[in-house]
Amino acid sequence: MSFMSEFKEFAVKGNVMDLAVGVIIGGAFGKIVDSMVGDLIMPLVGKVVGGLDFNNYFIPLAGQTVTTLAEAKKAGAVFAYGSFLTIALNFVILAFIIFLMVKQMNRLKREAPPAPPAPPAPTPEDVLLLREIRDSLKK
Repeated sequence: MSFMSEFKEFAVKGNVMDLAVGVIIGGAFGKIVDSMVGDLIMPLVGKVVGGLDFNNYFIPLAGQTVTTLAEAKKAGAVFAYGSFLTIALNFVILAFIIFLMVKQMNRLKREAPPAPPAPPAPTPEDVLLLREIRDSLKK
């Protein structure tokens, strides 16, 4: 089998295509969750804790005296723990949503009625004849 034909067979297998679709949908889903966390949840959390924006929580490592993270990064190294908190919360929310999706899929699988068992195959004629001979010899 040539290298190209082997690669073509690998690339068009169902698992590879499913993985590609999953990665694309996962990327889009990640953007939705990023927006939900950054635009909806974190402003509410910031409001609850005193109107502070977590993204601007940082410790300047190069002696900067600026007030925003973007300006501090331009001036030198910073320890941006607020960004980390936002991303960690993003991960927790994403993991929880995936957990709920998997739980729902498992519930739907359990609710589906099982397929009826296949009817037994008819016993071949020679087996029936051998059983008759066996039974008559026992008598």
